[in-house]
Amino acid sequence: MMREAIINAAREAAFVTRHKKVQIDYKTRSHKGLPIRFLFECAQKLNMKPLTSALAATMFHRFFKEVCTNEYDPYMIACTCLHMASKVKEDKVRKRDVINVAYSTINRGSEVLELSDEYWAMWDTIVQSELLVGRMLKFDMTIDHPHKYMLHYMRSLRDLFGVKEWAAMPVAPTAAAFLQDFHMSPKILDYPASHVAVCCLVLACEVYGTVVPLTEHADSSDNWYKVFCPELTRDVHWDIIEDIISVYGAEATIEEK
Repeated sequence: MMREAIINAAREAAFVTRHKKVQIDYKTRSHKGLPIRFLFECAQKLNMKPLTSALAATMFHRFFKEVCTNEYDPYMIACTCLHMASKVKEDKVRKRDVINVAYSTINRGSEVLELSDEYWAMWDTIVQSELLVGRMLKFDMTIDHPHKYMLHYMRSLRDLFGVKEWAAMPVAPTAAAFLQDFHMSPKILDYPASHVAVCCLVLACEVYGTVVPLTEHADSSDNWYKVFCPELTRDVHWDIIEDIISVYGAEATIEEK
């Protein structure tokens, strides 16, 4: 029953929740999940690559794992992480664009921020915050991204299913979406990147009832992930999947008025 409830929640996330976004007033709302949502909203408006926004989110979570949330403005730290990630990933995003997008996202319907005292104050704050974030992360910006593991696993599955059949299935884009959305949770720091990647794929297969070839007559056809991650236990596998699904529950809470 527990497993069935988790899979049903995943189906709702895949078919409904991810496609229904409510515009949030960040100035009047208060919720611990708002700053990371703000980060991803800004990243989308800036047309950042998925790896760039994922790195920014990871840096954000790592930073607040080391400090008290109340000591720093999480929205400014989010802006800082976006700009730092764009430099690390060589994603062409200007600091001016980060400032303007962040300002307009917080101040809905406002004009582009002119080169005023407020603009330069934000500029200087981001510069100072970059040094602060860098120190807190010990200037270690290298991240073992789950994306590279997922790409490797997808290629192996494509070979099993066949190129045409794999391309026609929604498993790959859904797994990629689960992975990107999981970056909204600090729990993504709790697991090895390879485990996160394979669990997103397993979850996508479960959502669509996809059976991996050559596992139909196995004792347990849903543990094919052992080929990629033999050390991943069944309990941890379900812990990760539950944590992925919890992201959508948190989103629903944020969007409640």
